[in-house]
Amino acid sequence: MRQEGQPVLATPRAAGLAGVVFALLLAAAIVLMRLGIPEGAGAVVPRGFTDPTRRQAVRTALALVPFAGIVFLWFIGAVRAHVGAGEDQFLATVFLGSGLVFTAMMFGAAAAAGAVLSVAHPTGTVPWPSSWDFGRHLAYALMTEYATRMAAVFVSSLSVIGHRLRILPRPLTILGFLTALTLLFVASEVPWAELVFPAWSLVLSLYILVVNIRPRAAADV
Repeated sequence: MRQEGQPVLATPRAAGLAGVVFALLLAAAIVLMRLGIPEGAGAVVPRGFTDPTRRQAVRTALALVPFAGIVFLWFIGAVRAHVGAGEDQFLATVFLGSGLVFTAMMFGAAAAAGAVLSVAHPTGTVPWPSSWDFGRHLAYALMTEYATRMAAVFVSSLSVIGHRLRILPRPLTILGFLTALTLLFVASEVPWAELVFPAWSLVLSLYILVVNIRPRAAADV
């Protein structure tokens, strides 16, 4: 329970650290997936099946995704636990729900990419174009069409909560809304635009760590 007079959100370092780890893991997974399984008309030839470097990039990305999801859930829980009674139930439900659906979509995209990688073809041979295209487009649809839009809802709801409770500075709130708009309307059309979500998560988490360290530093003086 929060004591009377305590700030509405003095976010623990656990939330900030979890956010930093999540941002780095997700960014690494997205970059490796983009490099390992290209998107677009130029990616008709499935070089990822015959190029060991591309295959290893995808495998590494798939190995990172579950840990990114686990840390992301930890981040959500740490933030919600410390907001406590100060949170709006409607916004809190949207915040939690969008975070959970985003995690599910991220896992789904990883599973689809894994299916592309492990499709039943001898190692070093090119699979049927139809199976390659289906798995590749499914993975990118889940990531850029669905996961990014759930991320947009997550970012906007947290930004609204931060604005209403005055726990986030105005520039960070504006950055959150711009990030949400990018994820909603740009990420599905512009390659690599989905990286704005881990970038926003990193900025927010670093801010959380900074404001949490300052009171400790002041108390030690």
